[in-house]
Amino acid sequence: MSDTKLLQSILDKVSFLDRKVDNGFKKVYRRFDKTEKNLTKRIDKIGLQIANLEDDSPTIEEFDGLEKRVTKLEKQTASA
Repeated sequence: MSDTKLLQSILDKVSFLDRKVDNGFKKVYRRFDKTEKNLTKRIDKIGLQIANLEDDSPTIEEFDGLEKRVTKLEKQTASA
């Protein structure tokens, strides 16, 4: 086998591997794009749920008021 044919066969293999790697990355990027869209939807959904929970949670003043009410009920129950 001549040097030219040997070098050509090596170059063909390298080119083949390069194309194969490029195609593999294209598949990975496509899959990542699909996954990214789903993750974005999930993060948005979780963010809305957290915002709703935060709106429903009592403020510090309301929480302190609840503690006073519980103490009052405890005293009433204990005296009864």
